[in-house]
Amino acid sequence: MSGPRRWRLVRARSDAVPASVRRFNQRAQQRRMQAARPWLVAAAGLTLATLLGWLVYGTPALGVRHLVVRGNVLVSAAQVREAAAIPDGTPLASLDLGAVQRRVAALTPVRQATVTRDWPFTVVIEVTERVPVAALPQPDQSFRLIDASGVVFRGVPANPGLPALKLAAPGPADATTQAALTVLAALSRQLRADLVTLVADSPARIRLELHENRKIIWGDATENDAKVVAATTLLRQPGDVIDVSAPQFATVH
Repeated sequence: MSGPRRWRLVRARSDAVPASVRRFNQRAQQRRMQAARPWLVAAAGLTLATLLGWLVYGTPALGVRHLVVRGNVLVSAAQVREAAAIPDGTPLASLDLGAVQRRVAALTPVRQATVTRDWPFTVVIEVTERVPVAALPQPDQSFRLIDASGVVFRGVPANPGLPALKLAAPGPADATTQAALTVLAALSRQLRADLVTLVADSPARIRLELHENRKIIWGDATENDAKVVAATTLLRQPGDVIDVSAPQFATVH
């Protein structure tokens, strides 16, 4: 009785496989590669995009290294940088430009700030400062400057040649301040040249104190064009007090 058979796996020679079968297998392998290629490319692209995104947004590789300040005169570049509060190395791509802009614009002398990226490592802050339109006399003989919106933003030792305003509570939310600035902006060149101080006790009680102790009772901040015409005409008449609060019935005495 013979023993159990032993089987052995023998690799067939390549010429043992028919050529047609080999060509079929090659075409099948090519089709599988062609079908998988878009997925492989997409996976590689996603991996690369993830890596680049991490480098740009999550690391200091493209972080802030320089901060350029432009347009500043009343505030120093150091003050702007301190207000901007951008730590070195903050990823430039993820920097909140709006938040930086708001922090810089909170500086009182700054009317507006624009913040932009300058790749690869720089932040540029363009500052637009407030422009004074009048000076507020102070008890110590100094002056505080006020802009057209009513913001008091700077103190100076002497009047820099601006119209003087007397206001009880100057500020952008103060109705009397807004009325006084409206009247001031409406004055003709001649009235501004004669003006010493514009006094506003309330929105409806505004007067102009002129050279040679003359006064113009202006009233409120309405009908300004008509009041300017009436006041300019009556300046040529004798009298210390001109009343144009009702311009159609303007008087001088």
